[in-house]
Amino acid sequence: MFDGKFFPYRDETLCCEGVSLEKLAGEYGTPLYVTSRNSLVSQYKAFEEAFSDLDHFTCYSVKANFNIHVIRTLAAEGCGCDVNSGGELYRALQAGVSAEKIIMAGVGKTEADIEYALRTGILMLKAESLSELRLINRIAVRSGLRARVGVRVNPNVTAETHPYITTGDSKEKFGIDEADLGEVFSLLKGMESLELTAIDMHIGSQIFDPEFYQAAAEKLLEVLTAARSAGFSIRYFDIGGGFPVTYEPQKPAPSIGHFASVLVPLLEKTGTTIIFEPGRFIAANSTVLLTRVVYRKRNHAGKEFVIVDAGMTELIRPALYQSHHEIVAVGQHGSTMVADVVGPVCESGDFFAKGRSIDAVGEGELLAVLSSGAYSSVMASNYNGRPRPAEVMVDGDRAILIRKRETYEQLVQNEMF
Repeated sequence: MFDGKFFPYRDETLCCEGVSLEKLAGEYGTPLYVTSRNSLVSQYKAFEEAFSDLDHFTCYSVKANFNIHVIRTLAAEGCGCDVNSGGELYRALQAGVSAEKIIMAGVGKTEADIEYALRTGILMLKAESLSELRLINRIAVRSGLRARVGVRVNPNVTAETHPYITTGDSKEKFGIDEADLGEVFSLLKGMESLELTAIDMHIGSQIFDPEFYQAAAEKLLEVLTAARSAGFSIRYFDIGGGFPVTYEPQKPAPSIGHFASVLVPLLEKTGTTIIFEPGRFIAANSTVLLTRVVYRKRNHAGKEFVIVDAGMTELIRPALYQSHHEIVAVGQHGSTMVADVVGPVCESGDFFAKGRSIDAVGEGELLAVLSSGAYSSVMASNYNGRPRPAEVMVDGDRAILIRKRETYEQLVQNEMF
């Protein structure tokens, strides 16, 4: 849940830890992502505490927020990384994460991705098809290396979440079907350059009911038994991420302790190290997107619009997933209004809220779009020729710039004149 401990109001002004968001907007401009370092650390520690009874290894899912300072903050606490591409691997390494604490997923890893991962010596590659296993083996043989691999199994469990973020259903592109595992094991036995070290799954994101994890984990236990019967020594049992966070106060997510109470007794049976891949759970509520009201207008039907300088180019989740983000004024208000909060992008889908009761802000005032730490800055774009925003991290009373605002010159720097 978004925590007022890290984003409190002080003297009627919203702050990030000990720093006024009004001050940060004045110094760095808007739109602006502002991240609480201590919120990241607190969420990571809460996750570790919940699963402390298990032999486990937590790999932060870099795709949620891949700013180097975010990765470095978590790595300093002992966290590993789950990456999905050569670019994410490069970011993790640049952040100081040791290669042996990095795992690579991804349904479409290229030859270049695989070569890079093997050359750097990451903990494992998680294969999602027979073709990928063959490619990893060819690269390993050619390079004179032995590749540690995991097999991502599609458990055919349909979790109750948005269809765009479900990943464990047999209709989706992810993982290897259970029916193909016999062929997978036979293939691996003939590949001396590959070492099967993990069984893996991921059923989606924002999964509110632990029973979906339980059902999928029970299926994965059967796969583990089959792999051991086939003669493979499995060290890791990877159940992915997808643990939920609260975006709407009216729809609170269950505590991570609730998930642990269901999963720990089951996972203890594996005799393996359990790998978790939380991303959103750690990052989502660590960040706000600051935006300034450019215009207010009312149409002939009496509909009120608050037009702000951030849009779907900075936070695409409402347009893409119909996702809810709480929106509050940086300066406290005593009155509210019902309005659409919309951005400047030339798309009707460019909105943060529709028909929402919000603080009665005027032109020039600041709004904070809450819970913007996951799948926000990483999905930002230059659509409409918009430079991507700056990013700031706050630690107590200290704020540092962790990403500069793009310039117009950078928008064309790679184009050939």
